[in-house]
Amino acid sequence: MSAGAPHQIELTAVLWAAPEGGFSALNPETGTVSEGATEAEALANLTEATELYLEEFPLPSRQKPVITTIRVTDIA
Repeated sequence: MSAGAPHQIELTAVLWAAPEGGFSALNPETGTVSEGATEAEALANLTEATELYLEEFPLPSRQKPVITTIRVTDIA
């Protein structure tokens, strides 16, 4: 790869069905969010939003986050 050539990094995407329809998407490493009518559209929109964010605010570390779950009491 030549100097200055773009390279790809792997980041996390979290998707969920939006109450109003479609899907919402979040990249926890950057805090970027987006939405789309389909999962694929939400991911494409999130990718674009994250790339734009990274142009202004590069990630300081390439360390992958730890993704896990927690349990909370459902009071509904």
